[in-house]
Amino acid sequence: MPTIRLETIIKGEIQTCFDLSRSIELHVESTKQTKERAIAGKKSGLLELGETVTWEATHFGIRQQLTSKITAFDSPTYFRDEQVKGIFKKFEHDHYFEQKEESILMIDVLYFESPLGFLGRLFNKLILTNYLKRFLIERNKLIKLKNENG
Repeated sequence: MPTIRLETIIKGEIQTCFDLSRSIELHVESTKQTKERAIAGKKSGLLELGETVTWEATHFGIRQQLTSKITAFDSPTYFRDEQVKGIFKKFEHDHYFEQKEESILMIDVLYFESPLGFLGRLFNKLILTNYLKRFLIERNKLIKLKNENG
């Protein structure tokens, strides 16, 4: 299964970084290019354990929906969101936070599996892995900016 691991160093407090990472408003702001919006479940605020949100966005010219649920939560060091409904065969995103003196080490580990067997694996290798990595990098840039500049 494809895995993306991304580390981001952010100056500031761990709780602020943790909260920004589960903010629906920040997610919407960071995904303007895909016109992402929350259409069902929790539609604003901070996601908590057991809560779901259904996102609608346009990826690769196709309007799609993905429902994700917070399935693990240990504030302010860890949470996991998992797709419970959507296009992926599997989509799990672990978020880790570790205070390092005046900075936070934020680690994203994303596990995903596309449908369609061989064609899905080929799409992952040629296109989707890099696409999702760029998606995370853009989101993390905004988390860093807001955490460091208020």
